[in-house]
This record gives sequence, structure tokens and C-alpha cells, in this order.
Amino acid sequence: MAASNTREFYTITELTREFGISTRTIRFYEDEGLINPVRRGRTRLFRNSDRRLLSFILRGKRLGFSIAEIREIMQMYKSPPGEEGQLKLLMNRVTEKRAELEQKRRDIEETLAELDQVEEASLARLAELGVGT
Repeated sequence: MAASNTREFYTITELTREFGISTRTIRFYEDEGLINPVRRGRTRLFRNSDRRLLSFILRGKRLGFSIAEIREIMQMYKSPPGEEGQLKLLMNRVTEKRAELEQKRRDIEETLAELDQVEEASLARLAELGVGT
């Protein structure tokens, strides 16, 4: 059950259920200064803006960005050059992340090819030795 966007506050429990994350994760992002809930005693109340930030943070993590990179992108929005700068920085980070993933893909493909060669050589040698697999 997703929370409505028209509510003023959300509890930590509601956000953990909505996003499928632990309270510890939310507290970590709070400790890192990425979200700043309102405190009422020991209770944390999250505004809709905190909810949007949490969604942004989790998307960034899924895309492979570090907390430092996410923080940098978020801070660009708050200070000049604002959204334009944030979007340009984000595009640079996306390009970098894509290049990293493409390199990892090439590395995996090379490793798989090497494993195929080792497997073929091992099977051939076993056949030479008269051992069935």
C-alpha cells in the first residue's frame, strides 16, 4: 500500500514498508545528512520532500552511485548553478557509470571466454586420458 502524496508527514515505519528498506537504512541516510525528518520527541516525522529525497537516494543506489556521489548531486540542486548544474553533473556521472559498467561487461565476457577455454582443454585432456565425464 503506497502512501499518498498529499499527506503532510510519514512515519519511519510507513517509509520502510513503502520502499522495502529497513529503519536502519533510513537512519543511515539521516545520519549522512541526506534527509532531515522533523523530530517530535523520539519520533521522526518525514515530510513529502524527505520521501522524494529517499526515493532519489534509493534510485541512485540502484544505479550504482555512492553516497558521496548522491550527496554531491543533491547539493548541486540547493546552490548555484541549481537544477541546471545538477542535471549536468548527473549526466557526467551517468556517463562515467555507464563506462564503468561497460568495462565490467568486457571483463566478464573475457573471463567467461577464458573459462570456456579452460573447460574445453580440460575435457580434451580427460578424453586423451580415456576418462569419461
